[in-house]
Amino acid sequence: MHPELTTRLDFVGYTADKRALLAEARDTIQQALAPALDRLYTQIAAYPETAKMFSGPTHIAKAKQLQSEHWAHLSGAAFDADYVARVKRIGARHAQIGLTPQWYIGSYAIILDSMIESLAAMDSGPRLPFGRRKADKRFDQLRAIVTAAMIDLEMSVSIYFEQEQAGRAKAMEALTERETALSALLVAINETVEAIKTGSQEIAQASGDLARRTEANAASLAETASSVQEMDQRLKATADSARRTVERADGAKATVDTGRTITEQAVSAMERVSDSAKGIDSVIEGLDKIAFQTRVLAMNAAVEAGRAGEAGRGFAVVADLVSALAMRAEEEAGRARDQLTATQADIVTAVGMVEKVDGALANISGDVATVNELLTEMARDNQAQAGAITEVSATIGEMDRATQQNAAMVEQTSAAAQNLAREVDRLARQANGFNEGAEAGPSAGARATVKALSMMAH
Repeated sequence: MHPELTTRLDFVGYTADKRALLAEARDTIQQALAPALDRLYTQIAAYPETAKMFSGPTHIAKAKQLQSEHWAHLSGAAFDADYVARVKRIGARHAQIGLTPQWYIGSYAIILDSMIESLAAMDSGPRLPFGRRKADKRFDQLRAIVTAAMIDLEMSVSIYFEQEQAGRAKAMEALTERETALSALLVAINETVEAIKTGSQEIAQASGDLARRTEANAASLAETASSVQEMDQRLKATADSARRTVERADGAKATVDTGRTITEQAVSAMERVSDSAKGIDSVIEGLDKIAFQTRVLAMNAAVEAGRAGEAGRGFAVVADLVSALAMRAEEEAGRARDQLTATQADIVTAVGMVEKVDGALANISGDVATVNELLTEMARDNQAQAGAITEVSATIGEMDRATQQNAAMVEQTSAAAQNLAREVDRLARQANGFNEGAEAGPSAGARATVKALSMMAH
């Protein structure tokens, strides 16, 4: 006999004689069991609460087979380790599928009722000794069957209580641990709440300061935007002036280039005049030679006229006149040469001056070209600066709008931080109220709950 059953059997007075009676009734039990199981599983199929535990006829047939094998083992009255293991396995399985004691005990009631009915209908079945002084042996067998069924039922149902007791013990242990953790958590919450409270106050103060600074920055940005717009207008005007200056410089450069062309033409004309003066000098020199030869001829004519005497007197007068005319021609040729020499000197001087003017104009043209390049570069720079200032102005405008929005957001953040501080303060009061006596251990409510579970577990 298994040790777990000794106390149980002794308590109900299930002696060896009664176990022997149970073993003798084994065949009778098997005859009465079949209709009892049919009745039981018909009832099970008729109730949704129990029918849902089976997947179909095959599942029910298998359960009936296991029940039959179990009752065959029970009716053998062995009450050994195999029987105990079988009962525990069946009870654990029923608890696992959710078969509550209500349906479990009801099932035993149906089986016993059906078996007693079947046994009473048998010719050799036990009869109740109404009006008799001595019980029939078959009646003793029936008593043994009922007692064995009750023992089997108790063994199976005990599995439920053992599992419930183990669950309650675990729940009590978990509740104690959770209460301890909750106490520690509440302490940590209080500390965190204080830190959040301090931080929210600092955030609120910082948000207020930030709001004031943001408003000041917004005003400064508005002034900066106005100044930049004014700079933008001035730069655009400067760029326009630079453009017009470049146009004027282009005109001056064209005028200087025209003047250089004219001076070059003047130099060319004076060089041609100088060349012509050189030709005139040759002519004057030829005239001077002709006058000298004419004077020599006049002198020769005067000599010949003197030789001729009275007849050559008229010829001598002509010779004198020709000589005087030749001398005047020489004098005029000399003056013409002097005048031509002076003219040539003036032409050389004029050529030099014109060349200087041309050089000055060339320098002016170069300077004007350089100024023109500088002005063009300045115009491009001014246009680029004007474009950049325009972009800066637009960016500052966007920054101004963003700063205004940030100022509004900072004000909202400051209000939210103040609300957070109030909520944190309220949370701290609630946590302190919930955590009364947290330093001394679990709260009174938790201790009462643990105590109740402890009593239930024992």
